[in-house]
Amino acid sequence: MILLQLSAGQGPEECCKAVGLALQTIEKQCREKSVKLDIVEAVKSKQRHCFKSVLLQFETDDQEKAKQLSSLWQGGMLWVCQSPFRPKHKRKNWFFSGQVYEFSEKSFDKGITFQSCRASGSGGQHVNTTDSAVRATHISTGISVRVETERSQHANKRLARALLFQKLEDLKLEKMTQQEKARWQQHWDVERGNPNRTFKGEKFVTV
Repeated sequence: MILLQLSAGQGPEECCKAVGLALQTIEKQCREKSVKLDIVEAVKSKQRHCFKSVLLQFETDDQEKAKQLSSLWQGGMLWVCQSPFRPKHKRKNWFFSGQVYEFSEKSFDKGITFQSCRASGSGGQHVNTTDSAVRATHISTGISVRVETERSQHANKRLARALLFQKLEDLKLEKMTQQEKARWQQHWDVERGNPNRTFKGEKFVTV
C-alpha cells in the first residue's frame, strides 16, 4: 500500500491553498495514468478548497507506476504566488510538504483487529441497512478508527487500514524525545529552504 500525506504544517492559509492545488494536480495525474486515488482523510482549513493536511492512497495493479507518481510529491515544496487572500501582502513564497509511506498490508494486519458494524447517518437505505462500516483497532496501543464512507465493507476496510497506519505514525512523532523533535524540526526547516519542487502562479505550474 502506498500513502501520501500532504501538509501545510503550521503555515498560513496560503500554504493550505497550495495543498489544495497540489491535490487537484495529483487527481489529474492519476486520471491520466489510470491510477485509482482515494482521499483517506482531509483536514480542511477556513477557505474553500484549502487543506491543512490530506492523506491519499494510491491503488493500481502496477505498483511501480504508483511509486513513481507518489515520489514526485516527497519532501519540501514551494508555491510562488501573490496571496489570493491578502492581495497587498508582500510575501509570495508558500511552503508545504509531502511524505510517502509504503507498507505491506498483510504484515500490518497481524497486529490489527477488524470489526464490521452498521453504518450511520445519511447515505440512503442501502447504507443504513447493511454492516458496511468497519472499525479497525491496533491491539498493542488500543488506537482505533471507524470508516463508513464507502458502500462496500472491503473498501471501508482498506481505508480504515490506511487511516490507522497514519495514526500510528503520528503517535511515533508524539513519542519522540525533545532532541529527536529538534532534529526533525531542523530537517523540516532545511527542506523548506531547499524545496524539491517549485510551483508558480494561480495555475500551479511546475517551474
